[in-house]
Amino acid sequence: MNAGIVGIGRFLPEKIVTNFDLEKIVDTSDDWIRTRTGIEQRRIAEDDIDTSDMAYEASLKALEDSGLAAEEIDLILVATVTPDQPFPSVSCMLQEKLGAKKAAAMDISAACAGFMYAMVTAGQFIQSGVYKHVLIVGVEKLSKITNWDDRNTAVLFGDGAGAAVIGPVPDGRGILSFELGSDGSGAQHLYQDEHIIMNGREVFKFAVRQMGESCVNVLEKAGLSKEEVDLLVPHQANIRIMEAARERLNLPEEKMSKTVHKYGNTSASSIPIAIVEEMEAGRIKDGDLLVMVGFGGGLTWGAIALRWGK
Repeated sequence: MNAGIVGIGRFLPEKIVTNFDLEKIVDTSDDWIRTRTGIEQRRIAEDDIDTSDMAYEASLKALEDSGLAAEEIDLILVATVTPDQPFPSVSCMLQEKLGAKKAAAMDISAACAGFMYAMVTAGQFIQSGVYKHVLIVGVEKLSKITNWDDRNTAVLFGDGAGAAVIGPVPDGRGILSFELGSDGSGAQHLYQDEHIIMNGREVFKFAVRQMGESCVNVLEKAGLSKEEVDLLVPHQANIRIMEAARERLNLPEEKMSKTVHKYGNTSASSIPIAIVEEMEAGRIKDGDLLVMVGFGGGLTWGAIALRWGK
């Protein structure tokens, strides 16, 4: 049984923080941020909006897009490193808010690669016939673990949520191949110690290498060529990293999704947020080949080749 995206939605907080806003609180500049990251602004959730609230709003939209009721969801997987609290999980809180009474629920901690891990996990449950519909959510409130006095990390991150319903799709559609990986020896380069701590130089080197390799690998596993890719949807971390992945696939600029300038790095939510953006712009059509790829703390990475269509 093929597994693919049958519904998708997103939530973005209303508050916009621009690079010029950050100039007032940390030693940085709009030119410095844009040149090094491609980011111009980001969304920041208010104090009364937590991770589970954003997950709920995105999930409602995904369910509406799928035409399914919450009661039809068999499993909820939430990818996040910023839960409301250590436990109960965001997924259990979401299950209750949605009224998804028959759904099992658990969180996945794979940082910015979390949505890829969640989608692959959901796909396995569906392809094995154990479950029919799985709700997956990538959601982060990174603003609550960001050190706003650290110019190297304060400029990077934003808040948001993206959700997708994974279910059966026709032959030739859905997940065609995937790759998941980890390298715990790199944990020291990106971690949380009250706030986000990052060795930018080492993370950059890792990401540039791994993003490109993973994209090539999933295409090879699916027996597809670079020329067949209709849209590359990379984790929206840094425009230079994203461009390196695009160049590895020899894709023109218009075939790469780019939202980093508007939303910053929203970790596990960046890929589904970008997909919704592309759908709303009419850039994703039935039968299109998408390559999604993410990397994050752990170090972790994941990539999926997906044929769009219900």
